Amino acid sequence: MSDESNPKSWRPRTRAVRGGTWRSASGETSEAMFVTSGFAYPDAGSAERRFKNEEPGYIYSRFSNPTVAMFEERLRLLEDAPEGVECRATATGLAAINASIIGHLSAGDHVVSARALFGGCRYIVEELAPRLGIASTLIDGRDLKAWEAAVRPNTKAFFLETPSNPTLEICDLRAISALARSVGALLIVDNVFASPVFQKPFALGADIVVYSATKHMDGQGRVLGGAILAHKDLFADRLGVFLRNTGPTLSPFNAWVLLKGLETIDLRVKAQAAGAEALMGFLKGQKGVSNARYPFDAGHPQAALAKSQMSGGGTIVTFDIDGGRDRAFRFADALELIDISNNLGDAKSLLTHPDTTTHARLPEVERRMLGITEGMFRLSVGLEDPEDLMDDIARALKAAG
Repeated sequence: MSDESNPKSWRPRTRAVRGGTWRSASGETSEAMFVTSGFAYPDAGSAERRFKNEEPGYIYSRFSNPTVAMFEERLRLLEDAPEGVECRATATGLAAINASIIGHLSAGDHVVSARALFGGCRYIVEELAPRLGIASTLIDGRDLKAWEAAVRPNTKAFFLETPSNPTLEICDLRAISALARSVGALLIVDNVFASPVFQKPFALGADIVVYSATKHMDGQGRVLGGAILAHKDLFADRLGVFLRNTGPTLSPFNAWVLLKGLETIDLRVKAQAAGAEALMGFLKGQKGVSNARYPFDAGHPQAALAKSQMSGGGTIVTFDIDGGRDRAFRFADALELIDISNNLGDAKSLLTHPDTTTHARLPEVERRMLGITEGMFRLSVGLEDPEDLMDDIARALKAAG
């Protein structure tokens, strides 16, 4: 197979289309889908050497697969990661986060995490890790002093997402990564809201970057997937062994779909962000709507920080419908164009009510502390004409009373 890995001189859009492509002897233009569970060895000695990592080659698709490897390499290149950083694909984003935390830490270790997280991530940090003997402390991720105060002698990792889900809080990656290095902890960053198009966590000091590829990388609501990017030494030490022996494997079919998604991610996400910015301006002028938030909006309390570490404001807008849950539900039910769904990053605009869905398992007092109210919605802006989305929202607001 010929290697068409991109040179470092390629720009992001070229990397997203060409990066990591391998062609078989057939010369296919679209990447091949290697739908196979195993691989044949030329002889018994070759099988032995591959299992000992003494010879390159594929062994079993739970370990690696050519189509999955193409996706991993393309994402690594799009991330513009430093020398030595590798990518490992997983079945879902939560599988990537679980491996990054549980696969790296041991009983007796301690992780400090921002409190503003996706509900499933809160489970891993708050419940699963302590059951395995890993202590955890949740803090306000915006407050550097809170990070400093939470550090213990056994702190081995910091974990955060920025912008956060769903409240769009921004964590100062440069400052937090400097603190993590000073205490010997790794910084794990969930970069799903920003996407690799708008934020490069490695350039800001991150040690491990995780994604739900289900979101912007697919971008059309078709498949599940996730990814971990970290230095090869971390994979060689613990992460690689954990992934190989616990089986959170991305299927070749899903990897192929994600490869196709990456080809257009730069175009899609930038168009969606432009739509989100337009929707933000519209929402701020609507009666019965309050607390509209968008990272690059001048009214966001951390807009300057967001602009210092992101090249675009992202595809998500959040806002509150005044009048509590009943009016909020009437608004959502009156929408004709925007779908009610808990996914995000899709070509179709999707509306989520975090209080009763993605964050419902959190105690009410915790949801309110995070700023998740009965009237709050998370709007993932798609590729529709923003004017049509505005018309849909205006109709729904009127119908909600």
